[in-house]
Amino acid sequence: MFPDDIQALARQVIEAAAARGLMIAAAESCTGGLVVGALTAVAGSSAVVERGFITYGNAAKREMLGVPAALIETHGAVSEPVARAMAAGALSRSAARVTVSVTGIAGPGGGSTDKPVGLVHFGAMGPSGPVHVERRFGDLGREAVRLESVRVALGLLLERIGA
Repeated sequence: MFPDDIQALARQVIEAAAARGLMIAAAESCTGGLVVGALTAVAGSSAVVERGFITYGNAAKREMLGVPAALIETHGAVSEPVARAMAAGALSRSAARVTVSVTGIAGPGGGSTDKPVGLVHFGAMGPSGPVHVERRFGDLGREAVRLESVRVALGLLLERIGA
């Protein structure tokens, strides 16, 4: 289902989290559950994957993760503050100790000059602290932007786990 490199990265995340006794949660917008999907494709993932939040719409970000409406109104859903708030919300609303969030514009439409197609913001929290990453993948096509986002999100989980 997933490319070999994503499967290998997901396996590394599961093994690293299991070795450290850490639970994982993800808050996903443009990836629509692909991060958790990649993780749960790995045998033994139930020992470390606590939950996933699919927060595609702004109301879901507010209701499920507690992202303040004012934050979304001021910065837009695809922004550093919202990505950070999504990761923090996943942490506070789960039993996980490591979280990752993804919010972006996968395309083909929806972009603007300031926020072009392919712009994705990531937030992550864990024992090694919080982090934000911004990627501008370009207009690679919807599937490619989403898969590149999964790669970055899994890498951030590994870093936050301390692997």
